[in-house]
Amino acid sequence: RMKIAFTVEGEPRGKERPRFGNSRQVYTPDKTTFYENQIKIAYYEQCGNVKFPEDSQLELFVKAYYKIPKSASKEKKAAMLSEQIRPTKKPDGDNILKVVADALNGVCYKDDKNLVSMSIEKFYSDMPRIEVTVQEAVITDENDSSEMMRE
Repeated sequence: RMKIAFTVEGEPRGKERPRFGNSRQVYTPDKTTFYENQIKIAYYEQCGNVKFPEDSQLELFVKAYYKIPKSASKEKKAAMLSEQIRPTKKPDGDNILKVVADALNGVCYKDDKNLVSMSIEKFYSDMPRIEVTVQEAVITDENDSSEMMRE
């Protein structure tokens, strides 16, 4: 089962809403475009030109590591590093998933419609980053699921 993993250094960013220009033209905000490019560069540098087959069913896992606020006390910082306190701040997890899924379109897989499962976890760290894993989905045998339904 094929699996690809890479890291994007820096504070996690989410997909921003599309904006409307003067002539009501829709455009992607610069910060989003910049972050999507950062994700693509990290992918190519760490994974090369590896791409999943067109008909792949894929899972996307993202771990987002946020910077610890400077104002955090020693005790609070320790609790954040030991995962007793986890981020409940922006960007939202779904927006981080969206920016990663969109950035990997045509790069890691043909289209993000190939993603059949996605998950995100948020943590604090001294090294802010996102860790991305894309892998072929485990397809369970039909007989297994029908037996579970009968129980």
